[in-house]
Amino acid sequence: MARREQWRETLSDIRRMHTWVVHAEHILSGDWAADPEQVTNASVGTRFDAWCATLCTYLSDENGSSRVQAGVRHFLHVTRNMRSHLIRCYDVSGLPRTNNDMEGLIRAIKIRYRRMSGRKNWNRYLLRYGRRVAYYEAGIQLPQGQALLERGLYSVNLIQWRGARVEQQASQREQLKQYH
Repeated sequence: MARREQWRETLSDIRRMHTWVVHAEHILSGDWAADPEQVTNASVGTRFDAWCATLCTYLSDENGSSRVQAGVRHFLHVTRNMRSHLIRCYDVSGLPRTNNDMEGLIRAIKIRYRRMSGRKNWNRYLLRYGRRVAYYEAGIQLPQGQALLERGLYSVNLIQWRGARVEQQASQREQLKQYH
């Protein structure tokens, strides 16, 4: 009987944490907005930060189990470290929001690279061009995507380009460090 009660508590903790993860997915997917135009990096960031602040209350809850507190602590640690990468795709129209759509986009990028280069492994390509590859592919699939891309490229001046290049080189170094 005691083991059953212990498992019951463990299961209720897991269910509670699962609902938090589902709620995070709901916020990050943008399903909460009636109008897709309302889903921007700023609006999702505001909602996500407010939700993470409510999770912080479970860290100081003396009645909560240590398992829940450890799970919340880990979740908040990971989301703080990855926040800048989690919330940056919403201002790019056409970029997939769900995991299945994103996997399909990544597969299309891989296939396109293999056709262009003849290579089977795309790690060098990804390390060299990084996240720009996904933004380019998503943009190109939009109606008038090629024209929008060219218009955007022509509007960049030399100072903006150099700043973006420095930022990209720093990002590439970080990606390479994580890869190794």
